[in-house]
This record gives sequence, structure tokens and C-alpha cells, in this order.
Amino acid sequence: MSRPPASLVLSDGATFEGYAAGHLPTKGFTQGEFVFNTALSGYQEIITDPSYAGQIISFTYPHIGNYGVTPLDDEARRAWCQGVVVRDLSDVPSNWRSVGSLEDHLRQHGVPAMVGIDTRRLTRHLRSKGALAGAFGHADLDVVTRAAHEAKGTDDTDFVSAVTTSEPYAQGDGDLHVVALDYGIKTTMVRELSRRFRVTVVPASFSPEKIRDLHPDGVFLSNGPGDPVALSSHVRVLKELVGTLPIFGICLGHQLLADALGGATFKLPFGHHGSNHPVKDLATGKIEITAQNHNYAVVPGSLTSAVVSHVNLNDGVIEGIYAENERCFSVQYHPEAGPGPHDARYLFDRFESLLRTNALEVH
Repeated sequence: MSRPPASLVLSDGATFEGYAAGHLPTKGFTQGEFVFNTALSGYQEIITDPSYAGQIISFTYPHIGNYGVTPLDDEARRAWCQGVVVRDLSDVPSNWRSVGSLEDHLRQHGVPAMVGIDTRRLTRHLRSKGALAGAFGHADLDVVTRAAHEAKGTDDTDFVSAVTTSEPYAQGDGDLHVVALDYGIKTTMVRELSRRFRVTVVPASFSPEKIRDLHPDGVFLSNGPGDPVALSSHVRVLKELVGTLPIFGICLGHQLLADALGGATFKLPFGHHGSNHPVKDLATGKIEITAQNHNYAVVPGSLTSAVVSHVNLNDGVIEGIYAENERCFSVQYHPEAGPGPHDARYLFDRFESLLRTNALEVH
């Protein structure tokens, strides 16, 4: 397949060569914050995860797209990432579930891609320098270079208002009712919740009063993109809810809950993006192999109203917190994902147990 030459330029001046693929933007380039993902599969779920808004995903695994795509694996109604970088994009998908190629999927969702690039070199550079803003595209090198220097990262930026649902919607028919705050919720999260509860997914902007008016048995805080520091209004909402209803948070929801419990967050050098991170449950001593996608984490020692429940065995990052008196807990990783094992799915059952215990105490 003939592809136009393309350049990738990072904000520190590092330059890479390759070819343009997927959607070709009319301006000739795309901008964003470059991060790398170490997963060997699940590329469709990764690309359609709203948590990647504002970012360009570089896959470390060299061969991407070999099993095609299916609408059943989309995590959102559209892709929110700014672009995709791969070493080798498969032109011939082979899988019984496949209904098309990954490149067709990228074009359908308007996602620019760059292929034929030395992703190993790019990954080593990002590991050394940290997540960097930049640009890539088929425009002239000087145009892409200028765009790279003008590109912005995700710091202090609210992406949640762009990816959240505009109207509430309901799924499931369980006897317990959960309100899910959509900061960029993945379809698989809604699916896991609706297997256990009657779920009402609401816009991230919902006030505590609107949430209480729905008479939920508990509140779920979803994943989402961007810097939690830019979401102080959402933290204020959670401060009013903490202690009044059981709460379970994942990823960005975990960070916002930590802030509401007196904690603070910081940006990791290059984030956790992959499907094989070992996490230890401090209560049981068990190790879970987890899927992760986050650039920010909770500052150790910053929590005043919660304890650490899980830690990442690679670098010690806080992966879970628990506040017994306030009946809330959260994890940084993605228990709804299936990176091979389903080690972390028990957390949804733990949330159900918390809600049922609370319902008995209330009544």
C-alpha cells in the first residue's frame, strides 16, 4: 500500500520519519501529548478509551491490527485520542470476529496514524524525557516542527467536559440503583455495573442535589482524561457526597476521590499505559495483573481520611485507597479490563457487597 511520507517531531526537537496512515488531516498534521502503551493486544479498546483525549498513543508492540476490529470492542461512541503511532500496521486482519481493518476503523473515527516509525527509539526517548507534547503528519517538516513547538500537553487542562455524556441514560435492571458520574466512562465499565445494578450514567457536571434526587444506593466515579488538578469543581461535588453514600472510583475517579479525602495528585514521568502491571492488595497479600492507563497518581502520604489499599509493585505508586468510615474506596487501575486474567473483577463484587450492607443498615 502506497503511503505519503510523514514526520514526527517532539517538543524537545527529536525527529522521526515514517509514513502517514489512517485519517489524513487537512492541515497536514495532528498535535498532542505522546505516551506509549505496552499492551500486546486490545488496541481497539485502547484507541477508543476516552481517557486518551489530548494524547497520541505509540504502541511498543511492533505489529498492530492483525486481528482487525469489531464494533463490540469499542469503548466509546468515538475515538478521542489525537493520533496513533505504530511500527507495522497490518493490512490483512485475520480473526472470526473481525468486520474490518484497523486502518478503516481509524479513518472512520478520524484518527491520524503514523507507521513505519522506529517505535523502540521513540519509547526509549519518552522513558528518558517523560511524556512530551509534539506533532506528526504528512505536511512539510518545517510545518510539523512548528506545530510540535506549539503543541500542549495535558497539564491543567479539563478534557472531561468534552468527553462526558450530554444527557443521562440508564442500563441494567438490578434491585440496587447506582449513579455513575461520567468523566469519560468506558462501555465495559457500564457493562460490568449493569450486570449487578440498575445504573444511571449522568454528566460529570451533575450537582450533589441532582445526584441525590435520583435516590441512588451508591455512586460510581468513572475513568477519564486529563489532569485532576483542573477538575476542582468535581472534587467539590465529591466532598459533599463523601460520607452520605457508598462510593467506588476507578482511574480518574480514584484521583478525584483521593482529592476529596484530603489527598493530592502529581504527574508521573511517562505514566502507566499497559496490560501487565503487578499490583498488590495490602489487605490480602494477593498480586493482581492489571491493565492501566493514567499519567497522574496520588501523592504518597497526602491522604488524611483514607488508607492505601493497593500498591504497584513496579514503582510503588498508590493503586488503591479505602475510607471505611466514609464507605468509599477506589483503584487507579482498570478492573473492568481483561488483559488476559480477570484478577481485579472482584472489586465490582466488593462494591455490591458494600451497597447491600449499607442498604441493610439504613433500613
